Amino acid sequence: MCITIDTPTLLTELAAQQRRIVGIVANLDDATMRRPILPSGWSCGGMIQHLTRMTNFWFRTVMSGDQFVAEGDDFALADGVSIVELVEHYSLDTARGHDLVRHLPLVAPPVWWPADLFGPWRPHSLFDVLQHVIVETATHAGHLDATRELIDGRTWSYSLDRLADPVSS
Repeated sequence: MCITIDTPTLLTELAAQQRRIVGIVANLDDATMRRPILPSGWSCGGMIQHLTRMTNFWFRTVMSGDQFVAEGDDFALADGVSIVELVEHYSLDTARGHDLVRHLPLVAPPVWWPADLFGPWRPHSLFDVLQHVIVETATHAGHLDATRELIDGRTWSYSLDRLADPVSS
């Protein structure tokens, strides 16, 4: 059996994790999205903001060469940030990111790289970037899933492709 891995296939896997993230925070009110749940102090809204900036950094900046603009702490939400718009921007920006790289072969090198941001580590191809973004996105989806369970007992169900109701003891 021969398995073919290409850019659209990896983007499909990434999109599934990105939909999971949006589903995990669905129907949380503004106050809950802003409230830190874990001792590290990030909120669900802060995580969505981080994921949006991370996706833009890798696809728009590293792979497409758009100018990089550091915007302070990814996880710190400004008071005026609309939670609804934050989640909408995540969905729109992830789709745009996919569109920017969908046509590229997995061997395509990054267009730009910040020499001083990550020490000696650096991705050498779109494959490296996609692998990193998939792992980071899935990891943060797990963080959000655990956080959602602490909030109201609900967790993501892969079999249902949505949040499941809490299990009664």
